[in-house]
Amino acid sequence: LNCSFTHARWPSTMTSTHRFTALDLLKFNTINLDPLTETYNIAYYFKYLAYWPEYFLVQKTPDGVNMGYVMGKVEGSKKRDLWHGHVTAVTVGPSFRRLGVASNLMDNLETITSNIHHGYFVDLFVRVSNKVAIGMYERMGYVIYRRILDYYGDEDGYDMRKAMPRDKNKTSMIPLKEPVHPNSMIGEYDNDPIDYRAAETQAI
Repeated sequence: LNCSFTHARWPSTMTSTHRFTALDLLKFNTINLDPLTETYNIAYYFKYLAYWPEYFLVQKTPDGVNMGYVMGKVEGSKKRDLWHGHVTAVTVGPSFRRLGVASNLMDNLETITSNIHHGYFVDLFVRVSNKVAIGMYERMGYVIYRRILDYYGDEDGYDMRKAMPRDKNKTSMIPLKEPVHPNSMIGEYDNDPIDYRAAETQAI
């Protein structure tokens, strides 16, 4: 799961992607102090480390500084072709934005979904007002699948999706014509109720 790209500050070296570890929780303040980034309780992060370690990745500089991270999971119903990867959070530190970090992290998550879990698609949720993030996801190949009314309590959310190779006809990306209410989503993926209302992804 190593993936690298050149950073402008280190022209002769490469940054790298690693699995997030418990020790990284002590080093991500420069990322999570950003006002657009959701910070959860420690048990929430440990749950993802325990159940979906392959989906919890961090991008680091050559000297070990955390640039950004992605956390996700695999969920859904295999019987209904809803088995998929979900992006719970993806965020990049302010000083490392617009360098391809978010794209690199998302590419890794999609590869894991397709090659390891054989998922049909990857999905994520985002505030309808977050135009920068929406535009970034659209450039990555995601489409707005549906609008979820009052998903964030004070604002609607978009469910965005990108089909994986297993979904050859890309039926998972065909947008719904009408918005849905969060209550109608309960149980549709056989989710753990604790993780039902996922965080907004904030990779800018």
